[in-house]
Order: sequence, then C-alpha cells, then structure tokens
Amino acid sequence: MSTVHDAWAGVMMNNYGTPPLALVSGKGAKVTAEDGQELIDMLAGIAVNSLGHAHPAVVEAISTQAQRLGHVSNLFASQPEITLATRLGERFAPGDDTVRVFFCNSGAEANEAAFKLARLTGKKRVLAAHHGFHGRTMGSLALTGQPSKRKDFEPLPSGVEFYPFGDAAYLRTLIEMNPADTAAIILEPIQGETGVVPAPEGFLKQVRELCDEFDLLMIVDEVQTGVARTGEFYAHQHEGVLPDVVTMAKGLGAGMPIGACLARGKAAQLFGPGSHGTTFGGNPVVCAAANAVLDVITDGFQDSVRAKGELLAEEAKNIPGVVDVRGRGLMLGLVLAENIAAKVVAQGLKEGVILNAPAPNVLRLTPPLIISEDEIHEAIARIRTALERTTA
Repeated sequence: MSTVHDAWAGVMMNNYGTPPLALVSGKGAKVTAEDGQELIDMLAGIAVNSLGHAHPAVVEAISTQAQRLGHVSNLFASQPEITLATRLGERFAPGDDTVRVFFCNSGAEANEAAFKLARLTGKKRVLAAHHGFHGRTMGSLALTGQPSKRKDFEPLPSGVEFYPFGDAAYLRTLIEMNPADTAAIILEPIQGETGVVPAPEGFLKQVRELCDEFDLLMIVDEVQTGVARTGEFYAHQHEGVLPDVVTMAKGLGAGMPIGACLARGKAAQLFGPGSHGTTFGGNPVVCAAANAVLDVITDGFQDSVRAKGELLAEEAKNIPGVVDVRGRGLMLGLVLAENIAAKVVAQGLKEGVILNAPAPNVLRLTPPLIISEDEIHEAIARIRTALERTTA
C-alpha cells in the first residue's frame, strides 16, 4: 500500500522536494508520523503553531465559528474580524485611535501590503536589509535581500535598495543619496531565514530616529517574531520602539492561515477603496482562531515564554558541537562548529525531534510556545544525540 509520503511526488509540484515524513496527528508540542513515531516539534510549522497542535481553545473557536458563519468576502463585515483588529491595534499602539488593520492570508501578503503603503506615499525608494526575508511573491521577494532566492525571477519590482543589517551609518548615507524619494525602511527584529540573526542592540532605535528625521515609514516585519515568540507580543517592544507599520502572520492563527498589516498615523490612511484587497482576508473562522490565541497570550503567558526561552538557551549552550546560541525567547539559532546542520536535521527525525536548518551551520528552534520544561529537557537530549551521531 502506498504511503502518504510515497504519494507526494506523484501529485505535488517539486518546489519543496519530497518531505522526509508524513505527519498524521499532533497534540501540544508533539506530533505523530504515519508510521506511528512520536516526535517533539521544535519547529512548530516554522513558528506557526504558537499554541501547539490541537489546542482546545483554538479547536473550540474554529468549530463554533464554522457552524455560525464561514466566509463573507471583503464585501461584508463580521464581528470576529472587527474584534481581532481592535485587539491587535491595542497591542501595537495602546491608546492610539489612528491604528488601522488590513487582514490577508500570509506573511508575504502582509509585506506586499506594506510595500504598497510605502509606494502610496508618493516616494519610490524602499530600503531593505541584506539577508532579510519578506516572502516569495514578486513584491515581497523584491524586498528580500537574498540573491539566491531572487535571481530566477528577475526583473523584480524596482525601487528597492539594500543596506547591511545593523549598520545605521550606512543607512544614513543611503538615505542622503536621495532623501526626497525615499519612502520607507523595512527590517526584521531577528532575521529568521538567514540563521536567526538578531538586530544589534539599539539598531531599531537608530532606524526609528532616521525615519523621524527624514519623514520615512518604519516598517517592521514581525511575521516570525510576533505573537509573543520572543517573550514580548512584538519583538520591537523589547527596545521600546514604535514603528509606523508592522506586518505579522505565522503564530497569529495558531495554524490557520492569516496575515495582518497594521499601520498608525498617516500611514493608516494611505489605502483607499479599491487600492488593495484579498478575497479570504479577515475570514471569520480564521479571525476566531486568532482571537482565541490572543485570549491565551496574556502578560503572564509572555513571562513563561521568556523563562522557557532562557532554559532552552542555557541547555543548548551545553551541547557538544554548539558554539553559540543566538536569538530571543523561543526563537533561537544554535550555531554549530561545522556546516552539518542539514545532516543533524535528518538525524533528528530518527531521534524523534523536528529541527530546521536555515543556514549550513545553524539549527533553528521555534517550538510551540506552550512547550513544557520536561519537553525542553527531552528535546535537548535528542538534539545532543543527533549531533553526536552525525559527527561520529
């Protein structure tokens, strides 16, 4: 009998290659493969399953809303959408009644919306970071500072120029080359797809100061870092910075497809009727799931993420072959002494732990935010074994 894994290549395009495993169920921070193997999920669908698998609050919210009202398009309003927009605005800029939200289906779409907002200022230049990642659609790819991902799809939308991540002096020089036509600076607080590389301390504040000085939009991509992943609801809040635009997705829906672009002040008024849209954005079922996520992620919950992140980082530092641990909260990069990350990921599956290799010498850990301390201890033990057996 053919397995799900075997059937994949016969029906799916080859943009992902054939996955090594087929998963059939999950509960909390663990998943079960079709052969019955149970694995600790230290990736969470790349920071998507913020509350783990089959969280009862999310399951209940989806089921209840699906029985009431499933889809309305953007021609009608629904209460889950309005409630979610209100709550996200309060988390973004408390007390600021200028905040407005655009809902979509993914992080790439959220960044497309932010790119369009920048163009609607009437200025064309957008400054993006080398090695940054903002998505794979043509617009979000234009903002992505990774030539290997861009080269097969050029020419991309024009007007994007790149700066070294963390170099405020270079940014100033770049702006001053044409300040009158510079619309925005976009960045990630932590570059996830490059290997979990945090912005240098103080860099976000320097970007905020430059945007204020030259009247630019500060756009912060929180697609991977948002929704308490780093221990604050938004990672930029660690530095006390308030962007003009923030994009998010991944953990917001706890597995359901949702993206959001939030803007405040004059940036919030740039879209007009007909200037942008998406059929499924703001879907009531998906918004109900996101509201359930916000119910769970309280200040106390965020405290627990920080504590578990510290535990995970400290234990990871003691694994032989790990030379550095970087990141924040439950978004960590384990820097290896050798370029063997992909091999460790493959061995990890055999040891019962799901990992990811965003760089040749980096393992990315983005487990569900509800992972227990016992599961962290066990995951570290399995990662240690995977490394030992890879280097043996």
